[in-house]
Amino acid sequence: MPSVTDRYDPLDPEVLRDPYPVLAELRQREPVFWHVGMDSWALTRYADSVRVLRDHATFARDPRRTGGTVPEPSLSVQTLDPPQQSQVRSLFMTALRAQDLTAIEERARRLVLERLDVLAGGGPFDVVAELAVPLSVAVVADLLGVEPPPYGEFAAVSDAIMRSMDGGLNPALVEPGRIARQQLSDLVDSWFAASARPGLLARVRQAAAPGGDAAARLYVKNTARVMFQGGYSTMAAAVGNAVHTLLIHPGVLDRLRDRALLATGVDELVRFDGPVQGTTRTAVRACRIGGVEIAAGQKVVTLFAAANRDPAAFARADELVLDRTPNPHLGYGWGPHSCIGTTVAQAGLRALVAALSDHRAHLAAADDGVRRRTATMRAFDTLPAALLHR
Repeated sequence: MPSVTDRYDPLDPEVLRDPYPVLAELRQREPVFWHVGMDSWALTRYADSVRVLRDHATFARDPRRTGGTVPEPSLSVQTLDPPQQSQVRSLFMTALRAQDLTAIEERARRLVLERLDVLAGGGPFDVVAELAVPLSVAVVADLLGVEPPPYGEFAAVSDAIMRSMDGGLNPALVEPGRIARQQLSDLVDSWFAASARPGLLARVRQAAAPGGDAAARLYVKNTARVMFQGGYSTMAAAVGNAVHTLLIHPGVLDRLRDRALLATGVDELVRFDGPVQGTTRTAVRACRIGGVEIAAGQKVVTLFAAANRDPAAFARADELVLDRTPNPHLGYGWGPHSCIGTTVAQAGLRALVAALSDHRAHLAAADDGVRRRTATMRAFDTLPAALLHR
C-alpha cells in the first residue's frame, strides 16, 4: 500500500474533491514531508506554516536571493521580500485604506441582487459564470477605479495565469501564463495612460509618473496587474467555495441573515474551504522545521488548506463555526505576501452572502460541481445551482 505522502497528489480528482482527509492524515503522521512532484518540502501544521511566512530572513519569496532570476513582468510586491517591498506595499495599502469599502460592498450587493432577480425561477445556472466571475470583476474594477473588462475575455486570461501557478507540476502551463500576463500588462498600461476615475489606481499613478524612478514605476504597474488579477481570481474562487459550502450545509444561509454573524461567518467560510491552497518559499540557509533538516536552496510549501484545519490552532477545526473569533486563518495567505485585496474580497463575499440571504428565492444545489484542476488555487470550473421560489 502506498504511503500517505505518495498518495497526496494535489491534482488527483479525489483530492480536488476533498483534500482535507488526506491532509489531516499527513498532519498527524508526517507533518513535514518531501513531495517529489513539487520538488519541495511540504508543511501541514499551522505553527510551522506561520513560522516560514514570518521568517523572511531564512525563507525567501524573491528567487534572486537564492541565485534565481525573475522576469521583469513578475517584479511586484508579491515577488519582493521585506524590506525591499515595503515602499510599494505601503503605497497600495495606504491607497486601499482611503477607499470607501462600505460603498463598494453596497454596490456589489445590489449587483448580486440584480443578477439573482434575473436567475430566479429560470432553472439551473452556473454559479461561477453567473455570479463569481461578474461579481469579482466588478468589485476589483470598482476598487481600482477602472472600466471592467469583458467578463468572459478576462476570465480566460485570468484562468491561464492561475493555471501557470502550477507550472512546477506541469511545465506546459508556463508559456500560456506568460502570454496572459503580457495581455493583462497591456491592459494595465492602458489604465495608466488614460485619466483614471476616482479609485485606488488614481492614488498610485503618481508613483508611476514619467519623471519618477523607473524601477518604482515598474513595481507599481506590475503590482496593479497582480492586484487586479490576484484579487479577481482569489475572490472568484472564494465565491465558488463559499456557495458550495452553503449548498451542502442547509440552514447556514438562514443563520447568516443575522447581520451580527455576517462578518465572522464569511471569515469562517474562507477558513473552512479557502481559495489559496499554499505558497512556496526557498530556504536561504540550512534550518530545521519539525525535526526535519531543510538544506539551503530547498523549497518549502506551506499547505494553507492543511494549516486551516489544524486542531492545534482551531478548536472544532473540521466544523463550520460561524461565530469563530479570533480566526487567524491563512485563506488569503499571511503577512506581507498575503493578498493585498483581502479586505475588498471579504467585502465582496459579505455582499454575496447578504444578497443570497435577503433574496426572495431559495438557493439550492442543481448538480455536482466540477473542480478546477489546479493545485495552488482551489476553485470550481462549474457549480450548478438553482434559485427556487420560497
